[in-house]
This record gives sequence, C-alpha cells and structure tokens, in this order.
Amino acid sequence: MNILFLDQFSELGGAQRCLLDLLPALAGAGWSAHVAAPGDGELAGQAIALGATADRIACGPYASGHKTPGDLARFAMGTPRLAREIHALIRRYDADLIYVNGPRLAPAAALAARKGPPILFHAHSLLDGYPLRLAGWSLQLARAAVVASCRFVARPLAPYAGQSRIRVVYNGVRQNDSPHYTTSTVRIGVIGRISPEKGQAEFLRAVRLLYPDLPRGKFLICGGPLFSSASALRYAAELEALAKDLPVEFTGWKQNIDSVLSTLDLLVVPSASVDATPRVILEAFAAGVPVIAFASGGIPEIVEHNVTGFLVEQRSHEALAAAMRHWLLREPGRLREVAACARLKAGSDFSLERYRQQVLEAMQSAARS
Repeated sequence: MNILFLDQFSELGGAQRCLLDLLPALAGAGWSAHVAAPGDGELAGQAIALGATADRIACGPYASGHKTPGDLARFAMGTPRLAREIHALIRRYDADLIYVNGPRLAPAAALAARKGPPILFHAHSLLDGYPLRLAGWSLQLARAAVVASCRFVARPLAPYAGQSRIRVVYNGVRQNDSPHYTTSTVRIGVIGRISPEKGQAEFLRAVRLLYPDLPRGKFLICGGPLFSSASALRYAAELEALAKDLPVEFTGWKQNIDSVLSTLDLLVVPSASVDATPRVILEAFAAGVPVIAFASGGIPEIVEHNVTGFLVEQRSHEALAAAMRHWLLREPGRLREVAACARLKAGSDFSLERYRQQVLEAMQSAARS
C-alpha cells in the first residue's frame, strides 16, 4: 500500500514526531511512505532516513493561533494551488491513502482526493471556531476517517465525521532505559515548544513563589518558538523577563528529550485548557520522571491523579506552586512511587508498539472504505 503523508509543518513538533514514529512500522508491513510538507525543517531529512520519499509543498506561512484577514485571504487563494500539488503527488506515487497531519491541509486534500484515494485525518490538537468548521467541511466532503489523540480532541469532530469513523489512539513512546543523573540539587523543568498553550509563564510565576522554600532548586525551560510564530517570539521575551533573578536555565530546543529528562527530578506540565495530551508526559512516564500537571484538556485521560502523576485542578500559578511545594518537601517519597507506577503504565498502555499497531489498523480500515 502506498501512503501519502501530508504535514502542515516541517519543523519537528509533537505531531511530526508521531508521524516519524509510524514510518518504520510501514516499512515492516511492506508499505511505501511518501511525505510532503512545506518549509525546510528537519522532517524531510528524517523521513528520508527512515525510508520514505520527501516532497515540498506550498502552505503558508500563516500566523499561529488567531488568523489575520491577510492569512485568510492567502489561505483562500492558496488552497486550489495546493490541491493541484497534492493531486500531482497522488498520481506520482499512485497513493492508496492520504494521511493528513494537520487541519491547514485538510481542505486542499479533500479537493485533491475527490474520486481518488480515501483520507485519514490525524487530529492531535483541539479545533474550534473557524478552523473546526473548515476542517469539518473537509471531513464531510472527503468522508474522511479520523484518528484523534484523545477523547477531548475527538468530541468536536464527531458532528462532522460521525462517531463511527473516529478512533481515539493515544500516543506511544519507547521505553527509556537511560540512566538518571541525580545530584543534591532538585531540578524541575518544563519541556515543550514556547507557546502560551504550554504554560511556561505560569510555571515561572509558580517558581517565584516556590523558590524561597527551595533555595537550592534549579529550574529549566526546554523548548523553542517553533513554526515561525511572531507571537511565540514575543512570548519567549516575556518568559526571559519573568525569569529575572531566578535560577532558570533556558536550553532552547533539544532534539533528544531523553537527555533532558535524565537530569530532572520533576516534570511540570502547566498546559492551557486547550492542550490535548502532551507527548512529553508519556516520555516522562517512560523515563521514570514524576509529573505534576494542570488538569487541562486531555491530560486527565493519560494522568491518573496520585497513581501515575499529580493533577492540579485549579489552573493558577499559586495552586501549581502549592502542589510542587507539597510533593517536593512534604512527600518526596510519593513522587518516586508514582513515577515507578507511571513507568509501568508507559510500557503497557502507552507503548510505541501499541501506537503503531492501532494507527496502521486505522489506515487499513480507511483504505478499505
């Protein structure tokens, strides 16, 4: 079977890493993978290294988050051209299935695939407002099947795709056997792209409250402002100001997340209410690093409070600081117990093998529809 993968970004965020995770499984099944994305990020090179072909397509650039009138005009004018590019790729690779990894590409893919191969749309993030309506129209036009990263992401898509055509497949990660480096200093970090959605500002405000009680603590923000977003660059500058006079290290983007996790005693995930199921939580599970997270979006679907991690119900920096203070200073032993339980959960319910199997089953089902 020939699969045409369409991604709206070529930089390696979580969705792109999930796509790359699938390619070895396709090769093992004897299928061919063909990846197309805009830009000059690392996706193409890594896809080629895993046996896929890679093509560049024209999509954007558009502002992340709220779209400007200029974005909408460029999108409307660019969609027919992009549909022609996708149609040409369908014919070149004799595609049996189109895997759409991002809502920006859904309208063009739906137009390109009329009377052509079926579409599988992988929804990694919550869609609402205009993006939801546009993606929903595309799903209806193409009668597309959907893989959703969690129930939180799946619910808004059900009126458009139909509940029977949506599968929830949680991300999967490799078991992490890297050694954990312990020091006398407690190291607490946030890992993720620099974006208000990821909540680094709330983390820094919480750190300022916690630091008097943890004067030997060290704090880390790992990530970068991906996807060419001016708003993310402004947010990064805001974070620098919030970190003033605090022992905070900004590492920038790191390709090897395991090497960062190996230095942490605690991962904090202060996501906004729209975040889905951050992949880094599962990576922390696999590495045996305890997790404290806001009970936002789809996070409660993968973190069981006081069993595999700790959920903070009130989304405020005061509540986050109180939770970190409690578990770090009053019950540090419980952190280790929960981390051990989470590591077992990563190996059973969130393994990479399970993820690959379920997505490939969804591909086979969509291709037969």
